[in-house]
Order: sequence, then C-alpha cells, then structure tokens
Amino acid sequence: MSGAGAPTISPDGTGLRITVIAAQWHTEIMDGLLAGAHRALIAANVTHVKEIRVPGSFELPVAAVRAAEAGADAVVALGVVIRGGTPHFEYVCQAATLGLSDVAIRTGVPVGFGVLTVDDEQQALDRAGLPGSREDKGAEAVEAAIATVIALRSL
Repeated sequence: MSGAGAPTISPDGTGLRITVIAAQWHTEIMDGLLAGAHRALIAANVTHVKEIRVPGSFELPVAAVRAAEAGADAVVALGVVIRGGTPHFEYVCQAATLGLSDVAIRTGVPVGFGVLTVDDEQQALDRAGLPGSREDKGAEAVEAAIATVIALRSL
C-alpha cells in the first residue's frame, strides 16, 4: 500500500491563508478528501480558509495559480482521476501534476497535492479519508502544504 513510510506531520498553521480547490468528479471520494482537508485545517489552527470547486482535476492548476496570485499562503488541490479504457487518464494526470508543480515553482506558493491517480474506484476509496479508508490524502495534502510554508519561511 502506498502510504508506508509516510512522515507524521503536525504543523501549526495559525494565521495562514489557505485556499482549498476541489474537483467535482466522484462525489463520495471528493467529499472524503474535503472532510479530511478540513479536519487537518482545524487541527493546524487554520481559520482563514477559502474553498472553491472546479469541474475536474484538469482545471485545478488554473484555479491554483489564481489563488496563489490572490494572496493564499498555500493552496491545496484535491481531485481524483480513475483509469479508464482510453488515454484520457494519462493526459489528465499529467496535466494536473505538471500544472500544479508549475504553479508552486512559478509563484513560490506551496501547493498541497491531493490528487488521487488510481486504477480503480476502490483504490480511491482506500485513500479518501472516509470511514474504513486506509489513508487520508486530503489531510496529508493540507499538512504538507502548511509544513512547506513553514519550511520556506525559515530560509
């Protein structure tokens, strides 16, 4: 299972402005990712949260760059892409991954990557932070984004 060896991160995000951008495909999985993200934001003492929804994972980068330009200290991108029988999976995964990486590098604003790229729905459910899930990738994306803000501020 992917998650083995993951660090335990409990950053303090007091005073940070975090924008959470979530895709709309696969409602049950996205609801789990969002719930996990909000749990982590509360645990990190983040009170300045903006949440926006975009149609799908392909649209996450354009919304992320706008959030970064609008003053977010960090952006958390949540989505899910499930492999199908066409090359669509590879195109969307690559666009989301490269696009979000580019946003972080160009703007200097950390982007928490909470985009599940999976072979089937069960793999996504196992990572969505729902009751019975093995992992909580929404929470992990928030923790990583906040920890990166803190790390960058120490440079």
